[in-house]
Amino acid sequence: MQGQKPENVFWQHDEISREERERLNGHKSAVLWFTGLSGAGKSTLARAVSRVLYTHGCQAVALDGDNVRHGLNVDLGFSREDREENIRRIAEVAKLFVDSGMIVLCAFISPFKSDRQSARKRFSQHEFIEIFCDAPLHVCENRDEKGLYKKARAGKISEFTGISSPYERPDDCELSLDTGALPVEECVTRIVDYLKRRSIIK
Repeated sequence: MQGQKPENVFWQHDEISREERERLNGHKSAVLWFTGLSGAGKSTLARAVSRVLYTHGCQAVALDGDNVRHGLNVDLGFSREDREENIRRIAEVAKLFVDSGMIVLCAFISPFKSDRQSARKRFSQHEFIEIFCDAPLHVCENRDEKGLYKKARAGKISEFTGISSPYERPDDCELSLDTGALPVEECVTRIVDYLKRRSIIK
């Protein structure tokens, strides 16, 4: 689905550098990429971390998989190709936010290692922080307020991650959190502590 760049399109450089924006914000920019099964706690964690960053005076934005599919990616389904394009688009949007000096929290199942690696390659080495929300399938099914797993097991939803489509666990993520057992507050603390150790926030 990804097309080639038109010949007469040229990148326009901002007059204000990212480093200048980071100095103004008082923190570095980065993307926190939450990955895991549906129901693993990605969106819940992203929202909770975003709230804590706000109390620290940080400029942050959360991008959620469902919300993005209401607008930017409304034309995409859930085939392998569409999932790849979904992640490509959101990675490009996240890159624009990072370049503007913000912390971006991306909550996407992003089940395939190759797609997550492709997203990572758009950022410098220390900008991309992959956070694996590691909750077992049975926990995610028990949390399923939308009834998606039930529909998937009944064959009413095709290509559903964890049921009829695989989830490939990360091998080298920056953070792995047992979101099936740990309370949200503990997970948030571990993420914020990590950002402080990396000197992304103070």
